[in-house]
Amino acid sequence: MSALESRAFTTQSPADTERLGEALAALLPPGAVVALIGDLASGKTCLVRGAARRFGVERDVHSPTFTLVNQYGPGPAMVHLDLYRLENVEEVLDLGYEELFSESAPCFVEWAERAAGLMPSTRIAVNLEVVGDNTRRISIENGGVLPPGWPDALEKALC
Repeated sequence: MSALESRAFTTQSPADTERLGEALAALLPPGAVVALIGDLASGKTCLVRGAARRFGVERDVHSPTFTLVNQYGPGPAMVHLDLYRLENVEEVLDLGYEELFSESAPCFVEWAERAAGLMPSTRIAVNLEVVGDNTRRISIENGGVLPPGWPDALEKALC
């Protein structure tokens, strides 16, 4: 299996996107970084909401656009960054992003393209695209993080 194996999934509703996020989170090793890329309303926060459920977060998860960083669960169990409001890479540096990429907590980064060059090379890239009212095409590229068989596990979550 290639370290850069990719697979595209189609979700038909926000609930599907959340299920995909929850299934992805179940496969993450400690400290995994998930780079989320997509236009506004493409489903990034929906995917994170599902992932947070996997880490025991029952409350509603919102995009941390104004706070930039949310931590969910004890320890934290998961970190969620939203770089939408940042205008340049220097602002990402000021955020202290290195400390957010820990060895114990997975980190989901919305608008990851705004941290180009700062993201770890070993990561999962998730590109979300609107293809209909509630339909999303979600392409996941495994940069050496996910275990063998990950595409089948994610496909099963959508069945």
